[in-house]
Amino acid sequence: MNYINRPLYIDRIKPFIGKSLIKVLTGQRRVGKSYLLMQLKDIIKEQDPSIQLIYINKEQHEFSAITDAVSLFDYLKEKVNEKEKVALFIDEIQDIDSFEITLRDLATRPNYDIYCTGSNANLLSSELATYLGGRYIEIRVFGLSYAEFLSFHNLKDTTTSFYDYIKFGGLPYLINLNYDIQVVYEYLTSIYSTILLKDVVGRFNIRNVKFLENLIFFLANHIGSIVSAKKISDFLKSQKINISTQVVIDYLGYLESSFLINKVKRTGIEGKKVFEIGEKYFFEDIGIRNAIVGYNASDIHKILENIVYLHLRMTGYSVTVGVEGNKEIDFIAQKSGQKLYVQVAYLLTNENTLNREFGNLLDIQDNFPKYVITMDEMTELTSYKGVIRMHIKDFCLNLLNNQL
Repeated sequence: MNYINRPLYIDRIKPFIGKSLIKVLTGQRRVGKSYLLMQLKDIIKEQDPSIQLIYINKEQHEFSAITDAVSLFDYLKEKVNEKEKVALFIDEIQDIDSFEITLRDLATRPNYDIYCTGSNANLLSSELATYLGGRYIEIRVFGLSYAEFLSFHNLKDTTTSFYDYIKFGGLPYLINLNYDIQVVYEYLTSIYSTILLKDVVGRFNIRNVKFLENLIFFLANHIGSIVSAKKISDFLKSQKINISTQVVIDYLGYLESSFLINKVKRTGIEGKKVFEIGEKYFFEDIGIRNAIVGYNASDIHKILENIVYLHLRMTGYSVTVGVEGNKEIDFIAQKSGQKLYVQVAYLLTNENTLNREFGNLLDIQDNFPKYVITMDEMTELTSYKGVIRMHIKDFCLNLLNNQL
């Protein structure tokens, strides 16, 4: 089978091939986890032609009888030759009740090399941590980066290409659709509906679906803004909708567990203080966000901030929002003892904007890299007092290539 390679993830998994650790690929539906499993199957078969491959996809009817730990174990007992080495692949494992019981058993068997995917963060992290502490490695899979978007769609790095990325997002299946915005958004809306109904409403037995949809709409219009459950609850009360703060907190957690949204906490600039109230929320796929509320050029700054956040996460950074007094740093990104400070601005249109974006960074008294990311096409300003100004296209590409 032909694939478009995604070395960002395959290279992370390769060191663990053949090891007794369970490899778990997590992420939103349709970001490409299944294709990564199939790529891994081919890689493993090429390395060891004698290995027995077992593939279970819970979205396919032929595996519908596998519903729980017992039926999973019985299926494997029938299919697997215990004397041979086995590479086991289970797609959407969260659809198998108590799957962790069987995985715990299999993890003790030296002939099993196990890979699985899942679209529910809470279920996977809680169950795997409880039953398989220290026996699994999680690889978070995102939609396409800008570099992958260019590769998948066979595009050159141009402003037009980046605007396509901004409008349509990074779900891999879009290569099968033309650039008709109505067609693309109909597809993205169908994915959104699946996530909403299967991963949120169905899994958490949501009764107030209308409120859930209104909450998502609210978040889609407020990406990059400081949001709190109380603020949302108070806003709803002003609209004659009485929803408690706790219910809002619960629903936000459900949306996060389905990988539809990502919560970003606020910390002090030095990282010592964590603010308990008020976070930012970003969408896992900007195309789905646009399909929910419509693409509007006036939202460009919000969308750019969302894209920068996703690229930082794709490359393994943990990300917080920096706060010091009345000043805010859009992102403080940390990885392996390194740190980046990032401000995102659509255009540096005037002296006030320039002073605000650069000034907040200049007040930070350390030597870690500091960036102002913009979409200015024509500017000679590449740095200011040690703070680097970079076009967002270049930032996204250089970040993925470790060339910052």
